[in-house]
Amino acid sequence: MDNPPPASSSHLRSSLRPDFWWGYATAAAQIEGGWNADGKGESAWDRFSHTPGRIVDKSTNEDACRSYEFYKEDVQLLKKLGVNAYRFSLAWSRIVPLGGKDDPVNEKGLQFYSDLVDELLANDITPFVTLFHWYVLMFKLMPMSIN
Repeated sequence: MDNPPPASSSHLRSSLRPDFWWGYATAAAQIEGGWNADGKGESAWDRFSHTPGRIVDKSTNEDACRSYEFYKEDVQLLKKLGVNAYRFSLAWSRIVPLGGKDDPVNEKGLQFYSDLVDELLANDITPFVTLFHWYVLMFKLMPMSIN
């Protein structure tokens, strides 16, 4: 999208407080893709979307919008849209693949979110992080599913 429409009209901007946050919100399972990239663990959404008969068109979250790969381009699109805020959720299975409090942190998964936040800030977009958006580890739901 070369010339996307602005996020808000000048009429709306002038009628709201100057500290109003104009932005967009996403959910990790819906946009990230990279469902098994760089050490990510299995989530409930991964299992659900890969279970035959659950989704009519048989689509999965394997690719989604591929934001895991193209987050810099996504941030540039947000900037072109004129927003100053972006709310995103964390895929905990990307950060702590095994899900336990004593399990190792996936540095590549953590780096993805750190890079995303840095990119947003570099483009004057304030990040808002949703810690829980129904993106749970499959291991936590069914302990025997991951060995």
